[in-house]
Amino acid sequence: MKDTEADSLIEIAHALADAARTATLSHFRTATLGVENKAGTGFDPVTRADRASEAAMRAILADRRPEDGVLGEELDGTSSRSGLTWVLDPIDGTRGFVCGTPTWGVLVALSDADGPILGIIDQPYIGERLLGGFGRAEFSGPHGQRRLATSAPRPLSQASVFSTFPEVGTPEERRAFAALAGQAQMVRYGMDCYAYALVAMGHVDLVVEAGLHAYDIQAPIAVIEAAGGIVTDWKGGPAHDGGRVVAAANASIHAEALAILSAAA
Repeated sequence: MKDTEADSLIEIAHALADAARTATLSHFRTATLGVENKAGTGFDPVTRADRASEAAMRAILADRRPEDGVLGEELDGTSSRSGLTWVLDPIDGTRGFVCGTPTWGVLVALSDADGPILGIIDQPYIGERLLGGFGRAEFSGPHGQRRLATSAPRPLSQASVFSTFPEVGTPEERRAFAALAGQAQMVRYGMDCYAYALVAMGHVDLVVEAGLHAYDIQAPIAVIEAAGGIVTDWKGGPAHDGGRVVAAANASIHAEALAILSAAA
């Protein structure tokens, strides 16, 4: 891909994230959330902000990249005529959004037939944005800009492990996660996509999850891999379709995690 085309795609990705910031912040911590439960059983919330965020991003793509496909969480997908597909999660962590926590985010990815080639993790409320792809690994926030870089190798016994829910996947998957977590120095929960951002920033060693969708993970894959990390399924294969995912800061901790998690895969 020519540099000019890559620059254009990066500019569009930023435009999508900017539009989603505006849409989500207009509802965050207000009485205008309009929370609905889209789950048949349990609780899987969707808000006016989710729908407004995705609609705003899709409007930009319809105008500027009409040949590209779109896969989003809240609206029907459109097929690609260009070989490229935008994968959008308008609010990753809607439960946190509803509760007023600042750990939700907006995920924007661009994929080809082999998986994500560009990704943004954006946290609108605290104003942090991570971008990875086309040779770039960039962080911007209230305290400035810098290059992203994952952490150096250290053993699992000294590592930090994150997951969104303690109830990871199936009983078999929970046992595998518990075996891993039991060997780590620290385990934390509930960060949604912000945990993946922390891996890319060099603060967290591993994120381990199961039951993900493509829109949950494609942007984190692009960002973390651009920063020097590794994201695979629990067997070490591609993870861009979702399912069981391990995001690692480096090859060493990734190998340790796979040795434990692959028993459940």
